[in-house]
Amino acid sequence: MKIQKLELRHFGKFRDRIILLGDGIQLLYGENEAGKTTIHTFIKSMLFGMERGRGRAAANDTFSRYEPWEQSGVYGGAIEFTCGGKTFRLERSFGRQVKKADLICLDDGEQLSLADGDLEMILPGLEADGYEDTLYIRQSGAQTGQKLAGELKNFAANYSVSGDARIDLAAAQDVLRSQEKQLDRQAKVYMEERQRRREKIEQEASYVWRDIHRLDEELDRVREALELKRIKEERESREQEKERRMIDELRPGGWRIHPLEVLGIILAVIVLFVLIPRPWNYITSVVAALAGGIYIWNRMKVEKKRQKTAPELMLEEITPEEELASAEKLRWEQQHLEEEKKEKQIQYENLQEELTELGELDDIYKEQKNRRAALSLAGERLAQVARDMQTQVRSDLNGAVSDIMRGITGGKYTRLLVEEGAQPVFFQENRRIPLSQVSRGTMEQAYLALRLAAADLLYEEEYPLVLDDAFACYDDRRLANTLAWLAGNREQVLLFTCHRREEEILRRESIPFDLVSLP
Repeated sequence: MKIQKLELRHFGKFRDRIILLGDGIQLLYGENEAGKTTIHTFIKSMLFGMERGRGRAAANDTFSRYEPWEQSGVYGGAIEFTCGGKTFRLERSFGRQVKKADLICLDDGEQLSLADGDLEMILPGLEADGYEDTLYIRQSGAQTGQKLAGELKNFAANYSVSGDARIDLAAAQDVLRSQEKQLDRQAKVYMEERQRRREKIEQEASYVWRDIHRLDEELDRVREALELKRIKEERESREQEKERRMIDELRPGGWRIHPLEVLGIILAVIVLFVLIPRPWNYITSVVAALAGGIYIWNRMKVEKKRQKTAPELMLEEITPEEELASAEKLRWEQQHLEEEKKEKQIQYENLQEELTELGELDDIYKEQKNRRAALSLAGERLAQVARDMQTQVRSDLNGAVSDIMRGITGGKYTRLLVEEGAQPVFFQENRRIPLSQVSRGTMEQAYLALRLAAADLLYEEEYPLVLDDAFACYDDRRLANTLAWLAGNREQVLLFTCHRREEEILRRESIPFDLVSLP
């Protein structure tokens, strides 16, 4: 990418100012307050837009500092640049009421859309944070920070996985973590549902188990009643048989009064009548006859009494529990209870089988577990590949940084390594030299080399390098070496300065450049 034209229509102190830029080093010279900072702020605002702050922050934000005092409605401008063999024109309006942006290809007149990401397609990978960390260097501001370290780390990981650094590995890892959390939530909901189902089945099984015990008690009662009924029937059968025998014995002709008893009574009456003198013999004989009759009568009465009371006594021995329903009704009730118990037992066994199945890992849970393991493995694999590739990318970065450092120092420093956190360290004669042990100028050169190498690594397209009085700590020799290297290795460098030293060294060293005087 090369910037060809800047049109500051209404931006800061500039009104309808057009600045034409060419290839190589573009030296934009101006005294203090000539507008150098305004111009490179304009470039950044055109490329990335400019948002207005809110609340108290709006009073001192970029929007307010460069808003025209008059005709703020036309606050904005345009930039023309070439990229990929085509020329584009980007216009932006930053007005308070009207804010818009138009992008057009000047070669074929095609209207492009910033909202659809066409500018990002034309300038791949170029973002505001990366621009600040690589392509834009202000006075004593070459030192990099954690943002650049993170970008390099993410670049290494992205490129290692896909071969394309535009694919965001961090976003991919966030997606994996999000899917893992989603699966964890699903598994939790599923297990809670299984637990609720288990508790419901266990409760239902306890009810069925109580019903089975109740039916067992009912069956015991019915069986006991049937047993009592059987005993009662047997007793009644025996008593009826005994009664029948007694009746047979007591009916006329069947009484069991021995003839000798009757004969003995008659003989006793005769003996008394003969032996006892008169008139007492009559009385004694009558008394004996009456006594014998009474004896026979009592014998008959006792037998009849035994005949009448035997069944009654037998009934008195049977308890009230024996007075139950008929045997047929009891057997029907027993059959009904046994069938109901069998159904309850089958239901209980089915519930127990369900509980056993719930205790085992089903296919859904296994699938969720396998997917969770796969996501975890994918995340670990991405992280491992990223770590491996970071080593390779760091090696490439170290080589590029060392080459640049060798060029801009005239070969004084040949090896510059980038450690964790994007911190450069010199190696000279196998000795590690941290930046704290070198001069400020050498430190600035090290960070410049790191920024340039990082820009070449991060961006597919070469973008203009913007330097805002970045060489204040360089001596003349190092500045000459740096300018010569930039002229030979960068397509476009916008060098803003308020000093004549850069112009003098460029002319002395015969380094080609274009001079743009400000304001």
